[in-house]
Amino acid sequence: MAHSKHIVVVGASAGGIEALRTLVAALPDDYPAPVCVVMHTGPQSPGVLDAILTRAGTLPALHPKNGERMKAGRIYVAPPDCHLVIEPGLVRVTKGPRENRFRPAIDPLFRSAAQVYGPNAIGVILTGSLDDGTAGLWTVKQLGGTAIVQDPAEALFPSMPLSAIEHVNVDYVLPLAEIGPLLVKLTAAPVEAAPADVPEGLNVEVKIAMEHNPIDAGVEQLGQPSIFACPDCHGVLLELKEGNRSRFRCHTGHAYSVASLLAAVDDAMEDSLWNAIRSFEEAQMLMTRVAEHLQTSHGGSDAQELLDRAAEARRQSDVLRKLVTEREPTPTQG
Repeated sequence: MAHSKHIVVVGASAGGIEALRTLVAALPDDYPAPVCVVMHTGPQSPGVLDAILTRAGTLPALHPKNGERMKAGRIYVAPPDCHLVIEPGLVRVTKGPRENRFRPAIDPLFRSAAQVYGPNAIGVILTGSLDDGTAGLWTVKQLGGTAIVQDPAEALFPSMPLSAIEHVNVDYVLPLAEIGPLLVKLTAAPVEAAPADVPEGLNVEVKIAMEHNPIDAGVEQLGQPSIFACPDCHGVLLELKEGNRSRFRCHTGHAYSVASLLAAVDDAMEDSLWNAIRSFEEAQMLMTRVAEHLQTSHGGSDAQELLDRAAEARRQSDVLRKLVTEREPTPTQG
């Protein structure tokens, strides 16, 4: 099979290992295009997805080196704690700012594929929580590429597919078993000329993922300052309009969809409540300890006053503990 000028980029999150195994198992050993994969992992992940995908099918999967030249019939998997970003003919492994609370994130890969390959980029969104990948898939479509989404009805975690379907004019919504054969068909089609004009905002965001200083890259051009602070660095978030949705990016480069921002704020609220509980409990223990010392050495009303204040601190701590253990998470459907 002749080499194709297409590229396939795939994003997955929760439930993604089995979905990716099924997808790559359907690709033939002479597949004519490179495949780039981002699955959300923690920084301390053992990084074995490449080995899992190699065993799942006939194509070799690997964690690429920064600047490695891409080859047809290879699956390039984002290493833990690194974005995967595409340049013409090359794949970059970077430590750019987290997007949607993740590194690797799906959006940087999809944006860079759209920037370089235009209508010859094929984006695939699989199972996952929240909505990482929606903005990147939207960009793939804006530059003429093809958007494919796993049928949410069969996805273990349907939030990512549902978000993509809601906000992107997707070309195909298919069960996993049909996505691999479709990718074979699409990459056998003639390539189209890449668009001459790439939006400057897209260039800026790819530069940020490529570790450029966001201010030097032009982040301030992307949107208007909002009233919200970045959960990562506490800088002002710029609000970006994209189709019928908003997303956010700070001057440091961290990026959020509305859903991921809500999730981050929800985490911050819980952290604040636990910190308040700790403060009240530490105060209660300290006042009790001092009161015991006063009773032993001095006696008198000072000790009783401290014991009363310690009891009040314990009461307030118990109220907060009940609040934090009974509160429901903020809805974050993208």
